[in-house]
Amino acid sequence: MRKILTITLTLLIIALIKAGEVALAKEEKIIQKKLILISYLRNKKSPLEEYTEKLILSAENNNIDWRLIPAITGVESSFGKRIPYNSYNAYGWANGEYKFDSWEESIEIVSQTLNKKYVQKGATNIDKIARIYAPPSTTWADKVKFFINQIDPIGLPYEL
Repeated sequence: MRKILTITLTLLIIALIKAGEVALAKEEKIIQKKLILISYLRNKKSPLEEYTEKLILSAENNNIDWRLIPAITGVESSFGKRIPYNSYNAYGWANGEYKFDSWEESIEIVSQTLNKKYVQKGATNIDKIARIYAPPSTTWADKVKFFINQIDPIGLPYEL
């Protein structure tokens, strides 16, 4: 009985250590992404720079590429610089007519919607997303891809 307890405790300790290592690696990746995105948005003089962590965590929580929403803002509003007054709509949402209450709200709603109404329904790459997000544009997808690859040129090409 004592031997089983020792083995069980040893396995539990190993599992906890591994879980801690995985959590630490994930945190390190988020920090790396944050540094890349802060630098990029700062260079673009984007009002979204201070919401970098929200952009990344919201993307992670909604299973979308962390570069997607910032890239969309590049296409739709020059990274949030050209939006209707106090709309927080850097995404061209509802042809730019939609008004969010804050940057945080807009990031969360757009991330959730991209996951639920696009990715979960089969729009798993930029070209498929473009057909729903920006019809009848034939250039939107290429512009989004351009910004995605500019944000992190070392990262993998975008594909969900």
